[in-house]
Amino acid sequence: MADDHTHVQDFFTARAAAWDTRFPDDGPAFALAVSALGLRAGDTVLDAGCGTGRALPALRAAVGPRGTVVGADLTAAMLESAARAGRGRSGVLLQADAARLPLRARALDAVFAAGLISHLPQPGPGLAELARVVRPGGLLALFHPIGRAALAARHGRTLTDGDLRAEPNLRPLLARSGWRLASYTDEETRFLAVAERTH
Repeated sequence: MADDHTHVQDFFTARAAAWDTRFPDDGPAFALAVSALGLRAGDTVLDAGCGTGRALPALRAAVGPRGTVVGADLTAAMLESAARAGRGRSGVLLQADAARLPLRARALDAVFAAGLISHLPQPGPGLAELARVVRPGGLLALFHPIGRAALAARHGRTLTDGDLRAEPNLRPLLARSGWRLASYTDEETRFLAVAERTH
């Protein structure tokens, strides 16, 4: 596990400073994905694997000034980039492993997770940990600003049947981890799976 964490931290530390300039036009896609959570004023929401915090302003807008927004990331350099971009004003920035969160059980109304699932060393236990901190009926949004095929092409790969985010694989994985898949969108311009905490 430590080796997996080191690999993830090394990968993102090397890219943190230039991350936002690589993807300058993603803001509206993040805001649209956040809207799928149906957050209300006063809600408590976590951005798990928040990176440079691109979702935090949209999450803050959704929960209002009385709501609570937490952005958690494993990589200090990403959180430093989020702070430099002023996104710490939208929520609390916390260095933490999404698979071992320092949060109470059922403390959250929702979790937003952009690109996180492919970086979890053990996706099942990672998703179960996200379920632990969400109240029954709360929501999880697994998001990426481009779809699976476009992302694979960007990395010079082809999609396979074993892709974790393919609906036939993701649905049972979520179910085993305390979630029910409520909606699934995989198109050129976005990937968005929304799941509900079952109990």
